Amino acid sequence: MTNSTPPHSLPRYRLLTGPDDHAFCERVSDALEQGYDLYGSPAATFNGEFVVVAQAVIWPLDDQELSMEN
Repeated sequence: MTNSTPPHSLPRYRLLTGPDDHAFCERVSDALEQGYDLYGSPAATFNGEFVVVAQAVIWPLDDQELSMEN
């Protein structure tokens, strides 16, 4: 069973964005370590200077929340 609320008053859905660098990868890794799940595929674009990436993460629903949805 998962904790039903994300840590540090963070939202259930987050879109992490930034330059495609080590710091961005660390932010995504940190979110996964906190308990978030990846949501969808990452996106990437070039802004004329560098590659900008985005990855959505969501906080998983606990068993009680899942049963209420069905």
